[in-house]
Amino acid sequence: MEINRSNIFEIVNKADLKPDKDYGQNFLVESDISKKIVNTLSIKEKESVLEVGPGLGSLTHFLAELDCLITVVDIDQRMTNFLRVVYQEKNVEIIENDIRKTDVSKYEKIIGNLPYNITTETIQYLLLNASRCQRMVFMIQSETLNHFYDVSGKEYGPTSVLIHLLGNIEKLFVVKAGSFYPVPKCNSTVFSINIDTRVDRFAAIKAFKVAKQLFLNRRKTILNNLVNYLNNKDLANELCEDLKINPLFRPEQLSPEMYLAISEYLSTK
Repeated sequence: MEINRSNIFEIVNKADLKPDKDYGQNFLVESDISKKIVNTLSIKEKESVLEVGPGLGSLTHFLAELDCLITVVDIDQRMTNFLRVVYQEKNVEIIENDIRKTDVSKYEKIIGNLPYNITTETIQYLLLNASRCQRMVFMIQSETLNHFYDVSGKEYGPTSVLIHLLGNIEKLFVVKAGSFYPVPKCNSTVFSINIDTRVDRFAAIKAFKVAKQLFLNRRKTILNNLVNYLNNKDLANELCEDLKINPLFRPEQLSPEMYLAISEYLSTK
């Protein structure tokens, strides 16, 4: 079922599916944008595709038209019950669950309109556990994009380290707030994460875990963070000297590649 401006109010009223603020639900009601988002995933025939948080199925409608294996996961029972009725004759598997507790290891492509309150957790979980995924496309609140896009500065963090070590991130386009029901307070941005299948996932994940620890105290110098993390001042000093890291740098001043170097250095000790 195509979700658009002409039918959204009828659907939510007749089926009693009013958006739930606790789940951060804002339904995309511009069908041309929904189709555009799905097209950016570049799905091939017979690929296994996961949609996160489908809601009423704005994206699901266009995914279901493709020759691929579709699984949608939503924590809201009202939405999964609705989708089971709408897509009962389509090749769409519908799972009611928290995406952060779902096995995502088999999916080659992942797409979703992510709620603000679990955006970072969800992306981290998918990057760490979707081991076969080649491309992810997400729509998030525009103000949060730099948490994943930047590789320096105040908004840079461990998730960005992981993204850039596993592949690359690309901003695709902005979706205006008026394209949703209810209308959110800010615009959204659609972006992709492309996974380089040649990358050593194990090494990238180890580096992410190191970065996560060193970012716990962003205001402290990298040396002080290393001392706390390693509980060994001599080793922390030795690491900075050997890797030519300025000990007065803050965590956001180290590149993803440097976190990888730190992780590899520590694995030899």
